[in-house]
Amino acid sequence: MSKTAFIFPGQGSQYSGMGKELADTFAVARHLFEEANDALGFKLSALCFSGSDADLKLTANTQPAILTASIAVLKVVQQETGLKADYLAGHSLGEFSALVCSGALSFADAVKTVRARGTFMQEAVPVGSGTMAAILGVESDILEDICREAAEGDVVSPANFNSPGQIVIAGSTAAVARAIEIAKGRGFRKAMLLPVSAPFHCALMKPAADRLAAVLDTITIHEMNVPVVANADAKPNSDKDRVKPLLVTQVCSPVLWEQSVNAMSSLGVTTFIELGPGKVLSGLVKRINKEAVLANIEDVAGIKTAGGNA
Repeated sequence: MSKTAFIFPGQGSQYSGMGKELADTFAVARHLFEEANDALGFKLSALCFSGSDADLKLTANTQPAILTASIAVLKVVQQETGLKADYLAGHSLGEFSALVCSGALSFADAVKTVRARGTFMQEAVPVGSGTMAAILGVESDILEDICREAAEGDVVSPANFNSPGQIVIAGSTAAVARAIEIAKGRGFRKAMLLPVSAPFHCALMKPAADRLAAVLDTITIHEMNVPVVANADAKPNSDKDRVKPLLVTQVCSPVLWEQSVNAMSSLGVTTFIELGPGKVLSGLVKRINKEAVLANIEDVAGIKTAGGNA
């Protein structure tokens, strides 16, 4: 029997106006944005509905904004359609959305934690001293060799295994620049810096991981209703005691997205439904598993389509 996965986007999917139509149309979404405002002590709803691109790109804002927009979609999907998931996964920040969906994290705890996580990740490395780059068309073992050659005592390593031929590296600015030059010298012409404010998912994030661990220590993790495929090991987890360690490990470890999608496919998942802003993950899944049935739900039109297919 075919199975369904809900997948939740990470940073880069944000846009001004996300969630507004849902909040205007459905009380359950409106109440969720109000809950986020109360939990954070500022108008996150205003940031999502009409915030500037510059404000939305600040990592401490981006993370709670995307999480809230994604869970608003989830709440409406649960209320208006019969859709259910057999597995859950999220890309980086999106793993927190998946954990809210699983019942492991309360929404209020999650939105406060990712606000802190974004702050910790931004503060872990001085602005300008670290960066990320996408290297296209390269195999993972070759890229790891390029990173070793480029390091020269600095940090540079694979950060996101997004899809076949799309891997992101992260590290110190100088080492990432060297890696790009080495990659181009080996014929991988499509190597480019990404417009990010910090080098996520590499060893430079260790201070952020330590600070996140301290915050997670204050939070109760609940029993999980649906397994979450973790970024750190690409395996489904249903053990609430593993949630915190996996979230801490994730900060400094590469996001194993391609491996996660392959794992879900091997477990019988044929339909992947992206809940939240944008279609980034749907595009990646299509490149990983060309047979996958895909949907993304982020607005009223998406809800109506999903309701008809439930």
